[in-house]
Amino acid sequence: MSYSCPMTFEKVDSNISRLNSLFVSILVITYLITSNIFLLYFLVFDFSIRLFVQKKASPLYLTSQLITVSLKFAEKLTDAGAKRLAAYFGLLFVLLLLLTHLLNLWYLSLGVAVIFLSCSLLDVIFNYCLGCKIYFIVKKIYPKFML
Repeated sequence: MSYSCPMTFEKVDSNISRLNSLFVSILVITYLITSNIFLLYFLVFDFSIRLFVQKKASPLYLTSQLITVSLKFAEKLTDAGAKRLAAYFGLLFVLLLLLTHLLNLWYLSLGVAVIFLSCSLLDVIFNYCLGCKIYFIVKKIYPKFML
């Protein structure tokens, strides 16, 4: 996702965010198989740390960073604002999964999980971040969005 004009001047490594997406996908799939609600609590915790405290304190971020450094992946920079909005969407989806679990709405939970996994796996497999695409559209309409 290389755009000629960055929307914010902060950049993040796309490899780290894609690994984060992979771990989130694995945890959501594991939740669907086991119905272990603690996986959702962990994801809420991780997204909250990443979004509201410091992303470098997030367990999934630290794990992803360790893997990229260990495997010596070449750094691929992308706009941080777009990835941040995608993380907000991720938090929203996890909160919806948590709510549907607590209300025993299994089929609705499954539907939310399928949509979430589709978005997450698009980023992992094809490097296509749907949240990022939405971000760039919104930034064209509202230039001061998420400044």
